[in-house]
Amino acid sequence: MGEQRERMVAGLPYDPADPELVAERARCRGMLQRFERAASEEQGMEILRGLLRRVGTDAMVIGPLRCDYGWNVTLGGRAFLNCDVLILDCAHVRIGEGALIGPRVQLIAADHPRTPAQRATGLESAAPVTVEDEAWVGAGAIVLPGVTVGRGSIVGAGSVVTRDVPDGVVAAGNPCRVLREVSAPAP
Repeated sequence: MGEQRERMVAGLPYDPADPELVAERARCRGMLQRFERAASEEQGMEILRGLLRRVGTDAMVIGPLRCDYGWNVTLGGRAFLNCDVLILDCAHVRIGEGALIGPRVQLIAADHPRTPAQRATGLESAAPVTVEDEAWVGAGAIVLPGVTVGRGSIVGAGSVVTRDVPDGVVAAGNPCRVLREVSAPAP
């Protein structure tokens, strides 16, 4: 593993133009293209098992899927990603057991410096994104770097999640905020 990849994985500022990282992104794009052209869902999931860090039993991904590297994404068993999900996995992105990710959701681990002078250096950083077990992130939501969506929680469609969502709540809005606890299922 090269220096810039080590820095990226460690959450330190890194150069995304590093040749190793450029090659890794190209490899990922190629595998995602193969996933899109797969003759069956089973074949597509097999391709993803060769790309992603882990794909749990009975996980399902409906394409298209976009990500930077793939090897920084973990899908738990029974996790479901609907169409057109974008994962910027410069840091680890973990999608838990039974988690549901709606269409056009963006899970963004990539980050940039806050000042123009720092941004001009071209360096980036990243922070992990976690969607805990049995959570549901609704269509079009954006989950930002360093954020965890708690176990069993629901994030409303179109929300922008800028900070952690606790376990067992419904949260929505821009910025996303807790609205109530998740209701118990009807008997």
